Amino acid sequence: MDIGKVSTVSRLPTSTLRFYEEKGLIESIGRHGLRRYYSPDVIDKLALISLGRNVGLSLDEIGEMLLPQGFQVDRDLLLSKADELDKKMAKMTAVRNGLRHAAACKAPSHMECPKFLRLLNIAGKNRSRPKNRIMSTLKA
Repeated sequence: MDIGKVSTVSRLPTSTLRFYEEKGLIESIGRHGLRRYYSPDVIDKLALISLGRNVGLSLDEIGEMLLPQGFQVDRDLLLSKADELDKKMAKMTAVRNGLRHAAACKAPSHMECPKFLRLLNIAGKNRSRPKNRIMSTLKA
């Protein structure tokens, strides 16, 4: 398959395919003039790369799993990413709950809402700090 066909099938721009090749994630099987050609299994590799990117893996982490003899899953890394996603989901849930509270708050002004003021205070203090403290406050 030429690079144009791979681009169409994978819905990735040719520049991304060339970048992935430079990073060693995929490899062409040859060229005809300036056009690169790939074996049909490159589509599966690109799908694995896409899946890895969607769960937050770096290209280097993905590259370590793409071996010449096939794909070798790093189970510990996947568990670590799952734990990270759990933390992100908990943060997003807390943010969602805060937004719902702010939208439904019956205080005449949000500046009179104790929960909103607490969140505002934490946001102001944590501009340069990790936001882990916001989570514990939102749960309170």
